[in-house]
Amino acid sequence: MKIKMLVSIVLVLTAGCAFAVAANAAGVKPVIVVESVQMPAWVERASGARDALTLGNSLSNKERVITGPGARALLRLADGSLVKLGENATLALDDLGTRKFKLKEVVTASLDVLRGAFRFTTQALSKFRGERDVKVRVVTITVGIRGTDLWAKADAAKDVACLIEGKVDVTRGDQAFTLDQPMSFYVAPKDKPGEPVGTVSKEQFDKWAQETDIAAGAGALRKSGKWRVYLADANDQNAALKTYDQLRNAGYAAEIRPVTSEAGVNYRVRISHLATKEEAAKLGAKLKDQMGFAEPKVSK
Repeated sequence: MKIKMLVSIVLVLTAGCAFAVAANAAGVKPVIVVESVQMPAWVERASGARDALTLGNSLSNKERVITGPGARALLRLADGSLVKLGENATLALDDLGTRKFKLKEVVTASLDVLRGAFRFTTQALSKFRGERDVKVRVVTITVGIRGTDLWAKADAAKDVACLIEGKVDVTRGDQAFTLDQPMSFYVAPKDKPGEPVGTVSKEQFDKWAQETDIAAGAGALRKSGKWRVYLADANDQNAALKTYDQLRNAGYAAEIRPVTSEAGVNYRVRISHLATKEEAAKLGAKLKDQMGFAEPKVSK
């Protein structure tokens, strides 16, 4: 009985990594991977099923990344480019892939910003020597990425695209033009023609940037994070799975760790990969207040 229970838990722990493991086994490099998460956040599969967004997840075509209140997500493309999402955002993914063109690797992606703030940044120091074919759509605005730093947002009233560095081609309906001046931006109200291109002030851009940056002390998961917050212990597997499901459904990347002793098996529900003790404690306090966990414990 104990062996069967342990096997079930291992399957729960590894299910979120199944696509990445399969890709690695086949020698396929993921096109887009989750680099950091400030929860709650989810990935919605093509089937409509939803699970917590987990560090290291390899994302696929027709999937959506969704962030909740106060959340952020950081994704990395195969060419080293970074994608940032702000709170209450939805990003739909398509055309993810790689192909060869004139002996060069071409990374392709269509990023559809359905809601919220978004930033795409090409990494200048990346070792990538190929090319990219990335298209960003912000509801009514389509942007062709040539290698640049772009901030955008979609809300109920308007769509915004702001060029930070580089050059982008912009289309909206029958309008087509190029943004090539740093800090130039275009606003497209939902119910009327787009406004003339303007230049954003440093103060305004700093506010926009904060909408997509992961803040220190917010309990974000990071690849280098070594701290964990333990939220529940259970002697019963079903009780542990119930807590695990509760957290994952709420957008928190929970894990279950079975601990065997002479007394039997204890199942510890935790969230890992927090950068500091303080970050882990803050996340534990948040989940205690929001979801009623008794006394979260923090450790490496």
